[in-house]
Amino acid sequence: MARIGWATQTGAMRALIFDLDGTLVDTVYGHVFAWQQALGEAGWPIEGWQIHRRIGMSGGLFTRAVARASGRELTDDEAEAIQRRHGEIFRSILPSRTPLPGAVELLAWLRDNDVVHGIATSGRHPEIDESLRVLGVPARTVVVDRGDVLRAKPEPDLFLACQERLGVEIADCYVVGDAVWDLLAARRAGMLSVGLLSGGYGEDELTAAGAFRVYRNAAELLTSLDELGIG
Repeated sequence: MARIGWATQTGAMRALIFDLDGTLVDTVYGHVFAWQQALGEAGWPIEGWQIHRRIGMSGGLFTRAVARASGRELTDDEAEAIQRRHGEIFRSILPSRTPLPGAVELLAWLRDNDVVHGIATSGRHPEIDESLRVLGVPARTVVVDRGDVLRAKPEPDLFLACQERLGVEIADCYVVGDAVWDLLAARRAGMLSVGLLSGGYGEDELTAAGAFRVYRNAAELLTSLDELGIG
């Protein structure tokens, strides 16, 4: 079929919706350390691996999951204070961000070839601003953050909001993420998902969570877009 961008003669316009941390920028372990310090300061010591398993959740869900695991109750004020402190620590330990391999090139290729795409992240402004800057994300790109929706991952709200702003059908979206929470949210949204290993989850975990394809990072995805029908 003749194709304009990624639109076919059937009129369908496909779209890619990207997670941010661990998918496009190398920030997962910065978040782990920031959460660990913020929780420790608040009297909630926790091992780093337990935090890593929950990166990708919203901050509110994350703090409540930690509370359940420790058998202690967490008030709304405590949860808000810990989230705020996490953001402060994160920005201090990672004042500059590093794009993951192939991320800048992938996004540039999508723009140059008129492939509809956006970003949906559990992060918030101003925490995500530097990440968007180093990726070269232009202002016209659809970016949905935690403050734009009522519920964050693993609920589907972020991806559905991004899909709506992109103006495409749910069935025409691929979600690209590095965490099981991304893929679970994609399944709840009725979207196919692509897993990347760049956030620290294993291929078997991402596949079990529903990934249609799993790639090492954005660079490998860029060279494999034909497997998603893009090229």
